[in-house]
Amino acid sequence: MQQRMGTTERADRFYDDQVLDHLNPRMREFVGRQEMFFLATADRHGECDSTFRAGPPGFVQVLDERTIAYPEYRGNGVMASIGNISENPHLGILMIDFTRDRIGLHVNGRARVVMDDEMRERHPYLPIDPVPGRRAQLWVEVAVEETYIHCAKHIPHLQKVPRQSSGSRAWGTDDAKRKGGDFFGAAAEAASRREPEAPREPEAPGESGARRGPEETRGPQVPREVEARQDLPPRGEAARPDPGSRQAPSGRQAPGSRQAPGSRQETASRRPPLSPRPRSREVREEVEREVERVLARARNRGPEDGADDEFRGWFG
Repeated sequence: MQQRMGTTERADRFYDDQVLDHLNPRMREFVGRQEMFFLATADRHGECDSTFRAGPPGFVQVLDERTIAYPEYRGNGVMASIGNISENPHLGILMIDFTRDRIGLHVNGRARVVMDDEMRERHPYLPIDPVPGRRAQLWVEVAVEETYIHCAKHIPHLQKVPRQSSGSRAWGTDDAKRKGGDFFGAAAEAASRREPEAPREPEAPGESGARRGPEETRGPQVPREVEARQDLPPRGEAARPDPGSRQAPSGRQAPGSRQAPGSRQETASRRPPLSPRPRSREVREEVEREVERVLARARNRGPEDGADDEFRGWFG
């Protein structure tokens, strides 16, 4: 692909200047203060999985210039990444600093799974978190093979939001609702698939379409949580009319329409459109203004500890 796209010379220069087989001092300092990273693994058949890992600053332990380790906390029990590593030890880690340096670091290597007690016997200085949801059950030890920069070109500059006194989502919580619950409605959809269909009563001739219930005409069901977010009316209630909309009297039909009196289509045509989400325009404009303020403050900054005439690369 480099030959086809004409990038071989640029790629060779990147390999020569940026790709290392270890973590240099600046990389070790960078890894030691990260709070999250993205992880890529694959099983023995090449089926891929990508996931996200997070923890307090320093949760990724730099054991030496060629070895790092990160803890695995209690999760949903699927063990997708651990299962892949047990079949295929190759993994890729991407750490991105969105808030301070706006730069990324790739770490590729070979991994092995180590139980927590064995890891602490070899490295007794490892921290122990008292919260069960934040306590390591096992560790993934990575033998580093490649390290290289991920440039700042497309990395957004983000800011941390202060933790509020109430309603905050505690890191490491095991509370299902605070972890997100059924945010995408997958559980509700799965439950509907498991429910057996009720036997249908035979329809009288000429009554097809008139005997259909509301659920049959509405199409796929939408979870109540999603309905609330989209400002849909509760089930069984008509939509509230838009005060600014002009509607024809309920007994009149549009010219040329051929709807049967009292039919469902006629009722739907008289139904006013859904009201727009309250203050959606104001909220959107405020978000856009905040984004502009953040972007205005963002700068392409290099390391703070080096002079401009000494800077050869972000990680040296």
